[in-house]
Amino acid sequence: MCGLFGVVALSGRAPSIDEREALRLRDLLTHRGPDAAGIWRAGPAILAHRRLSVIEPGAGANQPMTTPDGRFAIVYNGELYNDADLRRDLESRGARFQTRCDTETVLLALAHWGMDALPRMRGMFALGLYDTRLGTLTLARDPLGVKPLYFHTGPHEITFASEPGPIVAHPRIGARPNWRMVSAYLTTIRTVLGNDTMFEGVHALGPGQAAQCDLSGAAPVVRLLDYWRSPSIGDDSISESDAARVVRDRVDESVHAHLRSDVPTCALLSGGLDSTVIASLARREMADLRTYCAGAREGAAMGAPDNDLFFARLAARQIGTKHAEAVVHRELFAEVWPAMIARLGVPLSTPNETAIYTVASRLRADGCVVTLSGEGADELFAGYAAPMISAARFLEARLHGEHEGVHPGLFELESNAWMSPSIKAAALTDAARRRADDDRWLRDFYTAEFDRSAAEALSDAPLGAPAKPSLDAHLRMQRRINLTGLLQRLDTATMLAGVEGRTPFADAVVAALADSLPMAVKFEAPVLAGAGAHSPVDPDAPPRTKIALREAFRGAIPDEVIDRPKASFPLPFQSWIADHAPALRRSSFARELFTEAAIETVGAQPENAWQFAWPMINAAMWGERWWG
Repeated sequence: MCGLFGVVALSGRAPSIDEREALRLRDLLTHRGPDAAGIWRAGPAILAHRRLSVIEPGAGANQPMTTPDGRFAIVYNGELYNDADLRRDLESRGARFQTRCDTETVLLALAHWGMDALPRMRGMFALGLYDTRLGTLTLARDPLGVKPLYFHTGPHEITFASEPGPIVAHPRIGARPNWRMVSAYLTTIRTVLGNDTMFEGVHALGPGQAAQCDLSGAAPVVRLLDYWRSPSIGDDSISESDAARVVRDRVDESVHAHLRSDVPTCALLSGGLDSTVIASLARREMADLRTYCAGAREGAAMGAPDNDLFFARLAARQIGTKHAEAVVHRELFAEVWPAMIARLGVPLSTPNETAIYTVASRLRADGCVVTLSGEGADELFAGYAAPMISAARFLEARLHGEHEGVHPGLFELESNAWMSPSIKAAALTDAARRRADDDRWLRDFYTAEFDRSAAEALSDAPLGAPAKPSLDAHLRMQRRINLTGLLQRLDTATMLAGVEGRTPFADAVVAALADSLPMAVKFEAPVLAGAGAHSPVDPDAPPRTKIALREAFRGAIPDEVIDRPKASFPLPFQSWIADHAPALRRSSFARELFTEAAIETVGAQPENAWQFAWPMINAAMWGERWWG
């Protein structure tokens, strides 16, 4: 895994920074690439790279890398899982390879097929490709958004990087809050939504999105395009057993593909279904597989008993891995939380980000460089019970004339909010609300995202058509919002420790299968016997979640794990959060953002108001990091 940085000016102009400054900005990403570094300059372009060596660690695979004729130069972050297939295809067309590194495969594929290469690439990646002949820059991100990429368009040049930090540290850009995203963060705890980030003028590429940047004219022209789209639902008559069989085959194949590495590889194991499936399949190919779990030995987190450490030990014994633990305690949480904000320059998403960083640091200290992780299964196979039950009840109510004026996207926003828009309105200062335009952008964003999700789920609905609410649409909405955030969390937390996190579930081939399956083999809501028409869903009975995935591996992993309720790296952060409540009173940014009443109310008893305290304190510490 790697860190990318680049500045490309208009044709005939020089970049606004010299190579020395470019090296300084590149090296802000040293944690993403501690093994090697490189820089390339040609006319108006500077491309720079920090490398974490995973495939062919030798110097021959260092970046930036250029085509033999010097026309194309690339910086690339990721792993290509169909590397061998693409190489054979390119060799049949006359390509000659000098390394085993997938960077060379990506470079030659783009040189040969252009943008048509992107849908052919199965992997996790972010890249920047400069065409010296045409003066164009192509930026691209993998279909599920495992690897991030950010960019800024100035009057004379485009700056891009793997993290926002090097961009806002550019002397001609700087860090300014994007107020509509600051407000959106308080509700969603997402630091990226669509193409918006927490910084004004700094944009993120979306999953499966590319940017074609033309720098040949008087000003940069950036055209965004979605090169990958998940398929609509396929055969809705497939049986549970047939669905389970094809899911097992596809996940097994994905884990095999994700194990390609020239450096030590391990797996995160929480003792839940998803991570245990991944670890058990990897163990079949790696007799000495190491597994790691993060957790706390005290309390409970968000209502779920903290039993990850127990269940992980149980699963590790059953599948036969060498298991280790990274225990998070109050003092460590208090140290890691602000340190991560200081280093990454953005607020944390969930408290579990500290646990992922802690376990990544532990496994890296043990010599592991790559780790498998289970992100993606819940959003693809319907693993979140409460949100799906809520969506089912919402849809049933709409069928009987209730909630007719509520758009399903706004239901998703409100029902999953940390600080609901109505409560937040009373917590923000008048100036902050005006700057955020009273969340008009946030509401429009969720509305549009749901409509796109509904159009994807319906084979006969064109993109942009009015949404017909369905559970499939709500599940795809979870993938568009929640999975993108979770993958960002995994990337930032693992890369901060110099570790490459791989996600066999969050894979384009697995995602295409999951999205093609009907809801009946993924989720089943319990129905009240003899209930009236307005309340057919039983809120007290447990639903069946991830049906095809659970049945695919029943008998292969312990039943206690198969049937265990969802619990992912839980931490008792509610009782720990008070340690950083003083940031609310100390931060000048917090006083600009929140009313005095909100600061005093939450600051006095943050453990009781943890759902508000978490995003508010994060925003306060983020503001301190940049503006005091």
